[in-house]
Amino acid sequence: MPQRDRSRRRSTDHAWLITGPLVLLAIICSTITGLVADEPFGEWLLAAALLVVMIAGGIPVLNFVVRRQSFGITLTEIPLVLALFLLPPLTVVVIYTAASMLTQTRHRFAPAKFWFNVAKAAAGTSLAVLVLQALPPVDGVGPATWLTLFAAVAAVILVSLAAVVGVHTLLQGWQAGRDALRTFPPALLTPAINVAMGLIILIAVDVTWWSLVLLAALGTALMLVYRSYAQFFRQHRTLAEMYDLTRAIAERGQDGTLVDALLDRVRALMQAEYATLWLPAQGRHPEVLLTARVDDPGLLDVVPTPAVFRERAAEQGQTVAVGRAFDRETTERRALANGKIKDVIVVPLRSGQAVIGTLEVANRLSDVGHFTDSDIPIFETVAAHAAVALENSRLVDRLRHDAYHDTLTKLPNRRRITSALGESVKIRAPGEVVALLLFDVDGLRQVNESLGHAAGDKVLAEVADRLRASAPSSALVGRAGGDEFLVTMRLESAEAALHLAAQLREQIRDEMIFDTLTLDVDTAVGVAVHPDHGSDPATLLQRVDLAATAAKSVPGSVQLFNPGLESRSLRRLGLAGDLRRALDDGELRVFFQPKVTLRDRRLIGVECLARWEHPTHGTVAPEDFVAVAEHTGQLDRLTEIVLREGLRRSRDWAQADQPLSVAVNLSPRTLIDEHFPDRVKDLLTEYGVPAQRLTLEVTEAGVLDGTDRPIPTLRRLRDLGVRLSVDDFGTGDSSLAHLRRLPVHEVKVDRSFVQGMATDPGDLAIVNAVVTLSQQFGLAVVAEGVESELTLELLQDIGCEIGQGFLFSRPLPYERLEAWFGAQVDPESISGAELPRLRVVP
Repeated sequence: MPQRDRSRRRSTDHAWLITGPLVLLAIICSTITGLVADEPFGEWLLAAALLVVMIAGGIPVLNFVVRRQSFGITLTEIPLVLALFLLPPLTVVVIYTAASMLTQTRHRFAPAKFWFNVAKAAAGTSLAVLVLQALPPVDGVGPATWLTLFAAVAAVILVSLAAVVGVHTLLQGWQAGRDALRTFPPALLTPAINVAMGLIILIAVDVTWWSLVLLAALGTALMLVYRSYAQFFRQHRTLAEMYDLTRAIAERGQDGTLVDALLDRVRALMQAEYATLWLPAQGRHPEVLLTARVDDPGLLDVVPTPAVFRERAAEQGQTVAVGRAFDRETTERRALANGKIKDVIVVPLRSGQAVIGTLEVANRLSDVGHFTDSDIPIFETVAAHAAVALENSRLVDRLRHDAYHDTLTKLPNRRRITSALGESVKIRAPGEVVALLLFDVDGLRQVNESLGHAAGDKVLAEVADRLRASAPSSALVGRAGGDEFLVTMRLESAEAALHLAAQLREQIRDEMIFDTLTLDVDTAVGVAVHPDHGSDPATLLQRVDLAATAAKSVPGSVQLFNPGLESRSLRRLGLAGDLRRALDDGELRVFFQPKVTLRDRRLIGVECLARWEHPTHGTVAPEDFVAVAEHTGQLDRLTEIVLREGLRRSRDWAQADQPLSVAVNLSPRTLIDEHFPDRVKDLLTEYGVPAQRLTLEVTEAGVLDGTDRPIPTLRRLRDLGVRLSVDDFGTGDSSLAHLRRLPVHEVKVDRSFVQGMATDPGDLAIVNAVVTLSQQFGLAVVAEGVESELTLELLQDIGCEIGQGFLFSRPLPYERLEAWFGAQVDPESISGAELPRLRVVP
């Protein structure tokens, strides 16, 4: 607690600083009155009667609580008016002071408060009788007497007001004094009425003492009226504060200050020293245990009441009330006494049938006040409103959190990343770049399809944990959706962003072990930076997506965005509708590239390659229109067109005594189509081509995706007699040992290694290893990209069997292929028993 708060609140022993001057005032006024009065004492029998009436009238009918202190409205002014008129002055002081002492004794106040109240009564009446001595003597019960007695009683009231405001200011600060002063205007109305009633009684008694009978009945009725008014006043105050509480809850429920407003108003409503809210830990919400205490502006994280009470209320789901006014065993009362708590009410907070926490109040303010059974329904009503507000607040908080976070990984989602990216763009310092990195997890779809989505979720959660642990503390890591993760931070340059992307990729790249299953995790990373690649988050997100897509084409690559990627993406988008029309109108053509045995130059077959000459864009790259076909659902049609054309030409060549095989490329997606083998079988039957003359080529990444997903389709195709080939071998991370479990017949070495083997010993070693091991596994080897005589000789030396490339022929349309046959094939080698041999090699 701050030091200033401790110094502002003093011990009640300091009340002697007010009590002393009051005693001094009483002594001075009484001494002066005793000197100037003719008969200062006397009429003791009547004084005794009026003392009894004063004690009865001292029973409070209304109580006001100001911070830690309380004061009540009584009927003492009525007997005081009678005493001032009927008794000698100092006798009035004696009986009024005695009545105050007896009343304070009954309440068992602490000594400081006891003597303060006694001194206040003595000082007030001493000043009142001195005022009477200063004014003209009372004569009869006319208006002059009314004014004189009213002035005397007003002196008592003013002394009481000054003393109460002074002691509150002294003990608790100026604010407490102002609060006490504000409560007096409504409280002054009652003394004025009491004085008027006292004067009426005085007039009645002056006429006849028998009026006391009627006055007693009237006094009883007046007491009942006062008590009814007190009850109405309390109910009105309670309703007003309940309204303020519910309105405050509604207003503060969404701005993060709900607990502050709730506890402060609950404490004030219940006139308690402490109000405590307890919400146990739930999900991502930590435990909440906060207390509002009178005089403290903030909330405390210390609780004066024993935890056993709130735990019992939560477990039993019932209100727990302990104190002098409640029927509870002495052990609970003793537990409170040990903690300097006199009474406590703990109410469970409910959400439906579940208990979500507790709300409690402790220590009813004032020395004589205690919580009673009538307080419990009010507090339970407050708790019901509070529970709804707290649950709504948590729901809103949860909705806000969920709106900006991914449910699976708990990372910020694309919306949150977009917002943070916008803020980073605004506060970027000169010379900095705002980097956006997109990590695309390879092979997640295969994991989902082969092992189930639960395994895929584990992969994503593990990648999220690794990326969060590896990223710099200044970076914001989020999940864009699906298998994509985003990282954004400010760096010094685009080169630094590329370096960070490569570093993170290597750090999160490792094996994942799930039970007995081991998976390799790899990512393709796209990088875009502000201001080079965009000035707003939407543009940066779009362009980093393009960069990540480009990175997928080269396994393990990190791709920085460049304008060429965007133009290519836009071009692909525009090709979607044109491709469908091209397939309908037969605009796609099939080209053929010969495959030749390297040792004896025999033509063994051709590879069928789709080509598209767009009327506007010109030649469209195969990877572009194949990607468009995959994303627009036209891949099956494209594959069937190529298959039909290849099988038709193979049939025609066989009928012309040129039995050449045909090879057709397949997309990895085709291997997950369980109906594809049946369509191949139907096409083979339709064209009358033996299955062994058809070779289906699948890329290494498609057939070796880390799962067994393609194997059923490959086995069914092999059972048909179709030859299977692994294309572009060497570009992925697989080894030849992985091929042993696959039903394939052929391996095609990627052209990048074949073309470099004449100048790069490393490429030569790779091709040599592939050829040697493949032959040991009984697999044929096809070298792609044979473009020079030196490459041809090297392939012959290491024992490669088949080749294709520009050295023999480029891909040709059917008409030009027929011309090539006529020019390159030795006519004498064409027979039904032998494959045609090339005449020359250009």
